[in-house]
Amino acid sequence: MIEEQLHKKFDHIFEVISTPTFLSMEALGGEVPFWISTYNPTQETDVNTEIHNLTKRLKNNGINPCVINLFELSIKLVEKHIGLEKMLMVEKRKSKKKFKKALQSTINIHERLIPAIREQVESKDHDLLMIHGVGATFPFIRSHTVLNNLQSSVKDIPTLMFFPGVFNGESLELFGLLKDDNYYRAFNIDDYKL
Repeated sequence: MIEEQLHKKFDHIFEVISTPTFLSMEALGGEVPFWISTYNPTQETDVNTEIHNLTKRLKNNGINPCVINLFELSIKLVEKHIGLEKMLMVEKRKSKKKFKKALQSTINIHERLIPAIREQVESKDHDLLMIHGVGATFPFIRSHTVLNNLQSSVKDIPTLMFFPGVFNGESLELFGLLKDDNYYRAFNIDDYKL
């Protein structure tokens, strides 16, 4: 994967997101309003800075994004339902496979993670949902699973996932190496022409 000029990439994202047709989801012809922006995982720190700047820029232009870091939300769910100390003890005592299972059970994508995302989206009058921190949650949360489950929970506003890897319109490859299940319902915002 090649490194990108992130300022240019995020200028494009801002221009797309700022259009009334994007926010009203008019241009999708009834499709699920899910978008993906890929990036080289080596640029994670710079991407996080760009997401922060994009958020400020959108707010300054009257657009209210709900920004969720999947890793931070996962930590909050672990803390709330079992506690980080107990989870660390599970990690020390169990095999990696059993620890992963315990972590997935605690975060529980259907009963806890997706409802927590929906709650944050509904807490204020948000215009769009932006998700990042995807790479940090691997392997206990898979991006296609999040998107598949959000389809029925958060569909009234556009969703943009920042993905450290490759999306070819059919499948997601985390870090450009790990092929996830096929996911056809999203559009690549980086290729979107205004």
